[in-house]
Amino acid sequence: MVGVIVLLGRADDDPLVMVAARLAERGAAVTTIDQAILGRCRVDLVADADGVHGTVRLPGAWFDVAEVTAVYARPLGLPRLPSEQQRRAELCDAALLSWLDVTDALVVNRLEPAQTNASKPLQQQLVAECGLEVPSTLVTDDPAAVEAFAAEVGPLVYKSVSGVRSIVRRLNPGDDLARVRHLPTQFQAVVPGTDVRVHVVGQAAIAVEIESDADDYRYARSGGRSAELRRTTLPDDVRRSCVEVVSRLGLPLGGVDLRRRPDGGWVCFEVNPMPAFSWYEAETGAPISDAVADLLQAA
Repeated sequence: MVGVIVLLGRADDDPLVMVAARLAERGAAVTTIDQAILGRCRVDLVADADGVHGTVRLPGAWFDVAEVTAVYARPLGLPRLPSEQQRRAELCDAALLSWLDVTDALVVNRLEPAQTNASKPLQQQLVAECGLEVPSTLVTDDPAAVEAFAAEVGPLVYKSVSGVRSIVRRLNPGDDLARVRHLPTQFQAVVPGTDVRVHVVGQAAIAVEIESDADDYRYARSGGRSAELRRTTLPDDVRRSCVEVVSRLGLPLGGVDLRRRPDGGWVCFEVNPMPAFSWYEAETGAPISDAVADLLQAA
């Protein structure tokens, strides 16, 4: 029996589209579950001592979950649907996300281990234990503590302490520090150097270097700044540490954010458990979607 590979997310999401294309080129048996159509789907699952059994029925297709060998999951949330479909979509989505954490199939990535990204300090501790240097960091809601930290380590950047995506910004004189009293915020010492994003896929580590004059290169071009991407290679010890930390976090796929300092040292900011790798691949030709397809087919 040929195993089924399931792609779960939004059918127009670029990383999902890229992986689907690579699998189609190889003639793999693939079923895509588009969260946008869950209001017209049916999920019947039973979990018992023998495992998880059941079926997923989509418009025009269905599969038995026992036949699934691998899942690439990028759940991005449900769109607003007609009222008669909304409740069904919510129930199907909840059932499928629960299934990801209990199925025997390979899941790239399960939701539970990805939750370390919801606590940046916890993830930073795990990263350091794997041999990667991390920046001097303060999480606080006390303006005086921020001022003391800046006096100790120098210029700071700040961002969300949770897994909610935020723009990294530099702390400037005159910024209203009193606002941190309303929300604990993560402050880090500015690290000079060049950004490197490493996509770890299983045991593979695919590195892309980003030259940018912005504090957050992801938003450089939209803000009129520059960001130039190119393939690069990692020192063996850094590559091993990246693979180790992603494995330690329980993730088959992870995006490791590094910065190479002018003195040759390397600093790790965080690990993204659901990396949107499409931009890096489109800009450089880095074979990330091929590596994900390899991982799924090998399961």
